[in-house]
Amino acid sequence: MNQAEASPTPKPERSGKCWYLVYAKPRQEKSAVENLQRQNFEVYFPQIRMWRTRRGKRQQVVEPLFPRYLFIHLDSHSDNWSPIRSTLGVSSLVRFGAEPARVPDELVDYLQSRQNAEGLHEWAQPKLIIGERAKVVSGPLAGYEGILIAKSSRERVVILMDLVGGQVRAKLNPDQIEPIAR
Repeated sequence: MNQAEASPTPKPERSGKCWYLVYAKPRQEKSAVENLQRQNFEVYFPQIRMWRTRRGKRQQVVEPLFPRYLFIHLDSHSDNWSPIRSTLGVSSLVRFGAEPARVPDELVDYLQSRQNAEGLHEWAQPKLIIGERAKVVSGPLAGYEGILIAKSSRERVVILMDLVGGQVRAKLNPDQIEPIAR
């Protein structure tokens, strides 16, 4: 038998559950998660705690790690996928052509391993180094720049700034300043 007559070997069928991507409606990720879980789907929605400046105040907020995206664990043979699209908060399943976008298990395992006890990812605060330039990002001195000259034991930093024709030392909370990129 020559190669032209040989039948192609069939692709092995994937069995078991795999992770897929769901695209949620804007700012409705939590609603999508709740509604999918009510339908007994396994869903993973990675979130991150980070610092944001809102209304002139610096505060910690929890936001989606991947806005509008969440992961769903499905079996291509036994799970009924049809209710997913009509679930409140869900826009669609992410697809590449006709195939749903499959996410490697290793990626989801890695993301899950990097979250804290609360199930959140932490945004690393930029390291403040004495002698380097920093910018005030919140409070009455927001927008001013200076040189970080000290860190005190009371969770304060001292920054030296040129203001009103002279040098002024200001004691601030560390979350009120961030290093200036070199």
